Amino acid sequence: MAETTPGRRERKKAQTRQALADAALRLFTERGFDNVGVREVAEAADVSLSTLFKHFPSKEALVFDLDADVESALVAAVRDRAPGQSALHALRDHMVHTHAAVRADDPFFVLVDSTPALRDYARRMWSRHEKALAATLAEATGLSPDDLAVTALARFALEARSLAHASDDPARAMGDLFALMEQGWGTTTLA
Repeated sequence: MAETTPGRRERKKAQTRQALADAALRLFTERGFDNVGVREVAEAADVSLSTLFKHFPSKEALVFDLDADVESALVAAVRDRAPGQSALHALRDHMVHTHAAVRADDPFFVLVDSTPALRDYARRMWSRHEKALAATLAEATGLSPDDLAVTALARFALEARSLAHASDDPARAMGDLFALMEQGWGTTTLA
């Protein structure tokens, strides 16, 4: 199927959405999430308040503007994995590649980590991805979508991100967490 170039209307929507997300992140990192109102974000992006809410359902969503892209990438990592590669290893590689290179002093993560409402939103966002990831894991493994194994793997994989992010060496921590998922507790000193 040939790729089509987005039309003018779609490009304009994407530009407006990006302008809102950029303005929000700039204002939130400069002044703090709790010290900026959505009206100020709309004004900074030169759009109306109703336009802001057409693109983002909440103030917190302004910070996580790539939520749908994150979920799509998680699903694609499993669905489009290399022939012969296990779903677990494909997911591990994706998580290491996309999350381990993040620096703890990145303004985005400093903002999220320092704002309780954003930390809660991020946790809920990752939880929403669990269902889509579990369904993709079920499809990849031939298990039922409501099988506890695929639900648990999806949940553990998504939680690994926050655990690795708190580590001094996120890439190693992510690898260790996935090794634990693959090999189980029997390989640890806790067994």
